[in-house]
Amino acid sequence: MPDKPLPDVVVPDLDVLFCGINPSLLSASRGHHFARPGNRFWPALHAAGLTPRRLSPEEDGELPRYGLGVTNLVARPTRTAAELEPAELREGAAALADLVARYRPRVLAVLGITAWRLAFERPRAVLGPQPEHVGGAVTWVVPNPSGLNAHHQLPDLARLYGEVRAP
Repeated sequence: MPDKPLPDVVVPDLDVLFCGINPSLLSASRGHHFARPGNRFWPALHAAGLTPRRLSPEEDGELPRYGLGVTNLVARPTRTAAELEPAELREGAAALADLVARYRPRVLAVLGITAWRLAFERPRAVLGPQPEHVGGAVTWVVPNPSGLNAHHQLPDLARLYGEVRAP
């Protein structure tokens, strides 16, 4: 998507489209998803068996080769996701549904329960598969891989990320 500070990595019919909350300032400046050194997205994908080796942020364009893609709920880069307004998240939810309907991934995996609750107005939602489908895709909410998210360690992330691709 050329109008986004950090372009989506998406092609039709992916197995899993991961959806971050929004780009960090570092990711936006480098032009690659999850570029912050402490972010655990890339190690978690590999530990989950979703990629044959640990990819670097600069290799985010390789994700479709493995049936994976990545986008963000909100395009605006910030220092922390806490800087986003609830209205931005709700607008992002509508845009995400359109993107998913257009590209038809089998599964949408939203990275962050708080963002999901606000964006989709589901205050009691819990991690895991969701009762609703976004844009027609089976939808999961999994933990955010940010190093700031101390609630879940790498083994937890790997297990949960792997579950979204299971048949």
